[in-house]
Amino acid sequence: MNIDGSNTLACTKAISDVKGAIAIYPLPHMQVVKDLVPDLSNFYKQYASIEPWLHTKTATPEDEWKQSPKDRAKLDGLYECILCACCSTSCPSYWWNGDKYLGPAVLLQAYRWLIDSRDQATGERLKYLDDSFKLYRCHTIMNCATVCPKGLNPAKAIAEIKKMTVTGA
Repeated sequence: MNIDGSNTLACTKAISDVKGAIAIYPLPHMQVVKDLVPDLSNFYKQYASIEPWLHTKTATPEDEWKQSPKDRAKLDGLYECILCACCSTSCPSYWWNGDKYLGPAVLLQAYRWLIDSRDQATGERLKYLDDSFKLYRCHTIMNCATVCPKGLNPAKAIAEIKKMTVTGA
């Protein structure tokens, strides 16, 4: 929710951090279902559109898809996202183009799958994202990184995806 003008998780916002009267609102620029509950249907539909699961072309191994510790470390700062929508609903580009722009949270997750060494659909994923609205509405305002309750940086992930679309991987 939005507490004192900043999107955050109510369970992590200390009352001592707020001076004076506390203003509490639902996440901005989202339809409200009831009270402080926003309609996140479009948000989750966009998340599903990136197919957030492992895509492979080779035969499934008997045990598991192995990954080196170095490759696994590349996912740090990405997989921790809890899809709370604080970042997306703090983004002016998402406010204006939320029907087409995927937004910081979804693009952070897209990048997580793009750099997963076990995933074999990088080209297809990049082709899907290489769109003037899905990806290129980010103007690096950095509201997303400022409000993320997990301290993640979606803007950095978005910049990396933009680089990948230019280089082809």
